[in-house]
Amino acid sequence: MIRFHNTLSRKLEDFVPIVAGKAGMYNCGPTVYSSQHIGNYRAYGFTDLLRRFLDLRGFEVTQVMNITDVGHLRDEVHDAGEDKLEAAARKAKVDPQQLAAMYTQEFFDGLDLLRVRRAHHYPRATQHVPQMIEIIQGLLDKGIAYRVGDEVYYDVSRFPGYGALSGNRGDELEAGASERVADEVMAKKRHPRDFALWKSDPHHIQQWDAPWGRGFPGWHIECSAMSRTYLGDTFDIHTGGENNIFPHHECEIAQSEGFTGKRFVNVWLHAAHLNLEGEKMAKSEGNVLYPKDLVAQGESPVAIRWYLQSVHYRQPMNFTREALKGATAGVERLLNFHDSLKHRADKGPEGVAAVKVVESLDEARVRYVAALDEDLNVAEANAVLFDLMRSLNAMDLTRGDAAATLGFLTDVDQVLGILPVAEESLEAEVERKIQEREAARRRKDFKASDRIRDELLAKGIVLMDSPDGVRWRRK
Repeated sequence: MIRFHNTLSRKLEDFVPIVAGKAGMYNCGPTVYSSQHIGNYRAYGFTDLLRRFLDLRGFEVTQVMNITDVGHLRDEVHDAGEDKLEAAARKAKVDPQQLAAMYTQEFFDGLDLLRVRRAHHYPRATQHVPQMIEIIQGLLDKGIAYRVGDEVYYDVSRFPGYGALSGNRGDELEAGASERVADEVMAKKRHPRDFALWKSDPHHIQQWDAPWGRGFPGWHIECSAMSRTYLGDTFDIHTGGENNIFPHHECEIAQSEGFTGKRFVNVWLHAAHLNLEGEKMAKSEGNVLYPKDLVAQGESPVAIRWYLQSVHYRQPMNFTREALKGATAGVERLLNFHDSLKHRADKGPEGVAAVKVVESLDEARVRYVAALDEDLNVAEANAVLFDLMRSLNAMDLTRGDAAATLGFLTDVDQVLGILPVAEESLEAEVERKIQEREAARRRKDFKASDRIRDELLAKGIVLMDSPDGVRWRRK
């Protein structure tokens, strides 16, 4: 039985999907006003781990991740400040949607780089304004929302459950706001806990007509509308970073359940923060690191992927170069093991899979799945892999043993996502370099041999010398 730590209940719960064999999940995605850093990709990697594991366990998954391209204000708690996307667009002197398109594509490029499976749907906020207006009108009709001029606010006093997810009942919301912002908030809201469903600002570039006035949607209503469009009134799993718990997810619950009268989400999962070398990483602090920069510096994308998922999603993570180096070594061991198995399956001793090997693989498979069943315990699951590798490396594996082990690794890689995706052919230039290196080795010119090996490594080609000749793989 799969168990997840539900943020709402604050305990481990058996995962019981609404429809047997199916799982609907909504993941809070990027606000596309700037590049996504490794902390963002840790959260996206967590959702990928969750999605891949549910796939492995046989669920028919529908995954939705939003793209926020309007309405995410700088002061998320007090509904104040400039729209993040529009502020960035003004600075760059481009149209907001032009900037959004650029950063959306960059976001997708980062997903592909780290082998994050694409969600089934990537709805954009600007494409779902009619659905937002429908919910806002419904909340107004029920008296749960109220108008202030052309703006609309949610009356939190009408939703007794507000604060159940975060434990924050909102009485302290005035604290931390500037005096000017606090005055503006109190002038419009009945209570500081109330939040904006629809904003009005003549200087805002992206605006739409609504029954109560021209303006743009609040940040929170966007996810309620988009999740409902693709997953219905109630769905199985909602994820995000722990920074989304309050106010974003708290407000999603209030407005969705206030509108439908039904439970919004059954399981809430949140990924913890990632620090950089012991310091808080945030765009506002100017202390960020991007996956593409790490790769440009010679780091392996699959090693970055492995590293970001190596710490349990609910535990804070401290990104260090030394730890990434260790993760790279671990991935190298697994990839070398995989390559060795391919070689043995082709040229190893004849023979079918031995009983002890089959039993070891069966035991490892059970232990691996059981570890992930327990709230995605990746540390325990990874330990199973290395235990198995040590055990099998001590054996003289036959072709049958190697083929069976390759089958196991292929199954496990549905979750890992680190093995070579397909047999690759060497480019002519790279093949020539390998031949040059072999010639240098034969004439005992080891300086030239090492130089060629380093050149190929810089291009992402790893050479592995063996008694049967040189084998290669991409880094």
